[in-house]
Amino acid sequence: MTRLAVIGAGVMGEALVSGLLRADWSAADIVVADRRDFRRSEMTAAHGIHTTGRNAEAVAEADTVILVVKPQDVSAVLPEISPALRPHTLLVSLCAGVTTAQLESHLPEGTAVVRVMPNTPALVGEGMAAVSAGSSASADDVEHALQLMSALGKAITVPESYQDAVTAISGSGPAYLFFVVEAMIDAGVMLGLPRDIATLLVNQTMFGSAKLLIESGQHPTVLREQVTSPGGTTAAALRQLEDHRVKAAFITAMEAARDRSRALAGPAT
Repeated sequence: MTRLAVIGAGVMGEALVSGLLRADWSAADIVVADRRDFRRSEMTAAHGIHTTGRNAEAVAEADTVILVVKPQDVSAVLPEISPALRPHTLLVSLCAGVTTAQLESHLPEGTAVVRVMPNTPALVGEGMAAVSAGSSASADDVEHALQLMSALGKAITVPESYQDAVTAISGSGPAYLFFVVEAMIDAGVMLGLPRDIATLLVNQTMFGSAKLLIESGQHPTVLREQVTSPGGTTAAALRQLEDHRVKAAFITAMEAARDRSRALAGPAT
């Protein structure tokens, strides 16, 4: 079994560890590095894994290193781990906006790097991850990264040039849906429903609609039209959404997310 080092014990780092353990990885094959004492204690207590406060120590015996830190912290972490990396170690980066070329420029020559954009539904095993190969990554490296990410849900390969768009659509996507859910619950309360009832109605409607969309294989336009009777309540609501240019607002918002992802790709120096 591959020895795995996870650098960063935030939400996504813990989701990754949890998913791998559910996928029958041994806790003995995973080490997590984080500078926060309380997070290391929590990770050990919850998952039975070894933790360390030193990044170099974590990667020294690893075959695969997963970097799960904030983009702005990459420039501090790379000099710590680079000298400790073993030959032929695979680095999998879950750092939004940081390109494989930037990572490779601060690692030993020939280090295999794979870039991944995950999302937070990974916390419940329903994540969506997009995987892109760096210049030195082999097909086997990409396949290994896909297997790791599949422990958290679904994973696909995409050209790295797609990653900023992926970040805008699926990486940030859960926040858009939660925003809509929040608005619908608030609307239910304004219409006179108790908040707990409004919450249940909206949450189950969102869950059921997503399941119907996936399992039916129907285009969302077809499913929307099935709910929309001419001159009915749904048509009245959709008319208001169109009048307020909600679809255009979503497109503009995702363009802004894509542009921000590009801006995050500043030099990792």
